[in-house]
Amino acid sequence: MYTIWKGNSMNIQRYQSGAPLEEKMGYSRMVKAGNLILIGGTTSVQPDGSVFGKDAYNQTKYVLEKQLRLLQQAGSKAEDVISVDVFTVNMSDGAEIGKAYAEIFHEIRPLFTVVGTTELNRSTQLVEIKMTAMMQ
Repeated sequence: MYTIWKGNSMNIQRYQSGAPLEEKMGYSRMVKAGNLILIGGTTSVQPDGSVFGKDAYNQTKYVLEKQLRLLQQAGSKAEDVISVDVFTVNMSDGAEIGKAYAEIFHEIRPLFTVVGTTELNRSTQLVEIKMTAMMQ
């Protein structure tokens, strides 16, 4: 993690999750600007570069848990999540994606969107998830 100070004195913190492309491409997995936290599109790529899970349920669960660990690093929690956007290469996986989502967010009820897309970075990646949180 590192911090950049902007001219308006808003503290912007940038976080990495350990995914290999973050360093290679030069992007942050999560950015915290004041009370707003944005987590960029995240797949189930593990630190060693391999993809976790062979089905949409396991990949979704892995990604959501990975994102919640990032939120904890920023002092946030699941209850602060206001929006979850899932991109999937197979809309017929919607029930499995929804099942993994509901196990974490059923009582919290953030916005939830599932969008079909033709492909992700690797053929073994079935879901990519963006998350937004607002710390209270």
